[in-house]
Amino acid sequence: MSDIAIARAAKLAPITEIAKQLSLEAGHLELYGDYKAKIKITNLPGLETQEKLILVSAISPTPPGEGKTTTSIGLSDALNVIGEQSVVVLREPSLGPIFGMKGGATGGGHAQVVPMEDINLHFTGDFSAIEKANNLLAAVIDNNIQCKNRSLQIDPRTVAWRRVLDMNDRALRNIVVGLGGKSGGIPRETGFDITAASEVMAILCLASSIQDLKERMGNIFVGKTFAGEPVFARDLQVEGAMAVLLKDAIKPNLVQTLGGFPAIIHGGPFANIAQGTNSILATKAGLALSDYVVTEAGFGFDLGGEKFLDIKCVSAGLHPAAAVLVATVRALKYHGGVSLSELEKPNLEGLKEGLCNLDKHLENMQKFGLDPVVAINHFKTDTADEVRIIQEFCETKQVSCAISKAWEQGGEGATALAQMVVDKANKSNTFRPLYDWNWPIEDKINTVAKEIYGATLVTYAAQAKGDLANIKSLGLTHLPICMAKTQKSLSDNPKLLGKPTDFELMVRQIELAAGAGFIIPITGNIMRMPGLPSIPASEQMDIDASGQITGLF
Repeated sequence: MSDIAIARAAKLAPITEIAKQLSLEAGHLELYGDYKAKIKITNLPGLETQEKLILVSAISPTPPGEGKTTTSIGLSDALNVIGEQSVVVLREPSLGPIFGMKGGATGGGHAQVVPMEDINLHFTGDFSAIEKANNLLAAVIDNNIQCKNRSLQIDPRTVAWRRVLDMNDRALRNIVVGLGGKSGGIPRETGFDITAASEVMAILCLASSIQDLKERMGNIFVGKTFAGEPVFARDLQVEGAMAVLLKDAIKPNLVQTLGGFPAIIHGGPFANIAQGTNSILATKAGLALSDYVVTEAGFGFDLGGEKFLDIKCVSAGLHPAAAVLVATVRALKYHGGVSLSELEKPNLEGLKEGLCNLDKHLENMQKFGLDPVVAINHFKTDTADEVRIIQEFCETKQVSCAISKAWEQGGEGATALAQMVVDKANKSNTFRPLYDWNWPIEDKINTVAKEIYGATLVTYAAQAKGDLANIKSLGLTHLPICMAKTQKSLSDNPKLLGKPTDFELMVRQIELAAGAGFIIPITGNIMRMPGLPSIPASEQMDIDASGQITGLF
């Protein structure tokens, strides 16, 4: 059965019944139909409670996928199956990849969050609200440039703020606005990013309250005046209106898993340009309402995992109790040089060659004081010998390892993993960030590049050096760094699989996300507005007269 067929075959419980598992009463909820609800954060007690936070990350992503979301959902269900109270807290899917190549982001098989179609398509309107808030600021910037009587004298050449759209549309990457004569505005170059790459998305996921959200919106760096003075969104008096548009989007969303257990889904920043994790408010809501919170971070540990720990955890005062690293036989063979078309065939030597990628990610997790558990996300093509090689490798590294069959069996297929996680979470750990936010920017970049990626040298293009000088002049060197890098490799070269060594990391520019509260060193060519593939997934989608959707996966 396809994922959508499995999801449709399930009998969903009313969301009010799911809420009772978390001791949420009707007064804590805003219902969106029978199976979705917003959680009212303002009257939710215990948001500072620290129960057991479990981070799920993965090895470097490969075309066949690793299954972090499926494993996260299966693990949370499994914790409930063995008698522990748990809630899974995830990011929301972006429409762009759903209609493009990747497909949905609600898990797979019998480890899914539901209602699957609703979550993948519009959900509760959070992405739309973020898009509108982002584009309101863009409109206000161009309006201020146009209206000389109230002008801040913004130099159009310095404006970095772009519009966003939650769709893969390469034609909008670079555009010119303000055409059409005097009434059309002042012409300038700009473009569109995908909504998940918006700084507003990053802000929503790092805000601790509506007031904090509004303050962060005001801190967005817009550009400079002709006199060289910095301009922030607060100078345009737009932060209040932006917060108004986000008044509902800031509330986390409550749904359920196929196992009938609660799931909180909120926010969706990319991990190769932003922090790649769900909102602080969603995570804290889960911690306040449940004994265990299972959450994932986007892409491999070198991106989402590092940012989860160095940015989100430090910002919110969170302390992970345990960490899981997801790997698959197929992905490790790919890192060992096995071609995509041969991954389902047994290849012990290729698998052994690819273990170096798993090894580096385990080493990186341990640098944060974490004692990881390896989850082998099992596929039917995996042989017993291949699985045994991974298990024996973990034994030599003195790392716990469990097979997860959550895709096939739901929570029942991940109970061994769940028990290992409980054992780790009940032991004291020595979580520590990789760097101090107050270090010089160059030291923070060097630390991540050398310790996590394995680079031997970091170099800076002329653009990056100028950006550094600008950030220093603004007095914002104390912010953490959010490295922008390809997810396909530990290096900045997507073709270098496995565990690259002796490579130089080039920082070509450095952006300032003052509202989100981090600095973005950019390496390589990072795509903020993806394009559609030659055969987009949208070609397979349809809806019949009864409202039945087909082709969504």
